[in-house]
Amino acid sequence: MTIEIRPATLEDEEAACYLREQLFEPPGSMPPGYTRERFSAAFRWAVEQTNADVLLAFDGDAAVGLTSVYADIQSLGFGPKCWLQDMVVDKERRSQGIGALMMAVAESWAREHGLTHIELSSNAGRADAHRFYERHGFGRANAYLKWLG
Repeated sequence: MTIEIRPATLEDEEAACYLREQLFEPPGSMPPGYTRERFSAAFRWAVEQTNADVLLAFDGDAAVGLTSVYADIQSLGFGPKCWLQDMVVDKERRSQGIGALMMAVAESWAREHGLTHIELSSNAGRADAHRFYERHGFGRANAYLKWLG
């Protein structure tokens, strides 16, 4: 297995959407108001920004993993942060080291953008994901979310 991880291009949208929508499966759920059009607009925005990327992992021509990274706020206490969002490995390819490779590339991306730390959020029911993040040096923290409707 040779995995290549690279920033997505606009031509990768369908593969990215397929992977992202796997996060809706239990214990996840579809966000309120989600549509493919909303995904498409967000994907295109992230691909075209200088301070954001959608990172895709490929095994040959098959996209097998996705995460998005954003140069986020300048925290008064912590410095500029990287927000990591939407990390997913194809359900048929989990536990093969793809997530670890993606995390390493995300960390490199953050360093290259002069960011001091990475933050992410994860559904409370995703025990496997939490173990993965903790194995990669993340500490647990509380986060709160409020949908604005």
